[in-house]
Amino acid sequence: MGAYILRRLGAGLLVLIVGTFFLYLLVSLSGNPLANLMANPHISPATIRAARIELHLNEPLLQRYWTWVTGMVQGNFGISTQGGPVGPQVWPRMWVTLQMVIPAVILSVILGIGLGVISAVRQYSITDHISTGLAYIFFATPVFVIAILLKDFLAVKVDNAVGHTVLYTVGQNNPGTTGAWSVFVDALAHDVLPVLTLVLITYASWSRYQRASMLDVLNADYIRLARAKGLSRRRVLYVHALRNALIPVTTVIALDFAAILGGAVITEIVYGWEGMGRFLFTGLTGPVSPDVNVVMAALLIVAILVVLFNILADVLYGLLDPRIRYA
Repeated sequence: MGAYILRRLGAGLLVLIVGTFFLYLLVSLSGNPLANLMANPHISPATIRAARIELHLNEPLLQRYWTWVTGMVQGNFGISTQGGPVGPQVWPRMWVTLQMVIPAVILSVILGIGLGVISAVRQYSITDHISTGLAYIFFATPVFVIAILLKDFLAVKVDNAVGHTVLYTVGQNNPGTTGAWSVFVDALAHDVLPVLTLVLITYASWSRYQRASMLDVLNADYIRLARAKGLSRRRVLYVHALRNALIPVTTVIALDFAAILGGAVITEIVYGWEGMGRFLFTGLTGPVSPDVNVVMAALLIVAILVVLFNILADVLYGLLDPRIRYA
């Protein structure tokens, strides 16, 4: 197992090197970061030259990429075109995003697998039809539409019914909140709507994958044999069927992690969160061209998480299916 994980980490590192190079190439060629300075007649040529040197724009593209890689390995993500180092901005924003993404992933897994199993076991029942209909609705609805509807209807109605703000629609916290319990309650009140938004768009597809996978397993010969041997319905479903039905769904969840982070970009913008999503959006929508170091820092973190989640999925295969061995 240890040797297999090391090989997968090596392959993942190679993927990161190749992927970041092409991303760096595309982002760097998308515009001139100093166009605003050059268009300002009050900016001296010496200032422009200094900015060019600070951003390494005087170097060839390959050398700039190597400078970025060596700096990134040391924890230096470079300088933003808006001024200031990128690194100190990354980790606080990443923590903000994880406050949204981690609960959303956990709830989506529970809801998606649970409803998928129930729909498969009760195929073509009212429960199955309702679950299927809701899944299709949420899957087909854009994330910003769900976010706006939750803000305008759920949050407003709940707050009006209670008489004070229970569900916050803007920001990730209230500045000045003190005390561990008060901070927790405040964060939870701000977290409900963004997390619910991500859960609704994520669980929908996972529940459909789980339903289809569970139906395939329930119709397998070894499940019929287990039933014929007199095993209890609970043991057949949750020990033999579910364990094998989780294998393809595990792959889907690992691959969809990047999509969840993509949904977080829109969600953070709608709810006014200052996380990695807004950080990436700000970097991509610079005044003239994308902010290379900001965009690369955000995309690098997403790429690393995707690689790690895929390795985790490969390891879980062996736990779910004893027949899988790692050579």
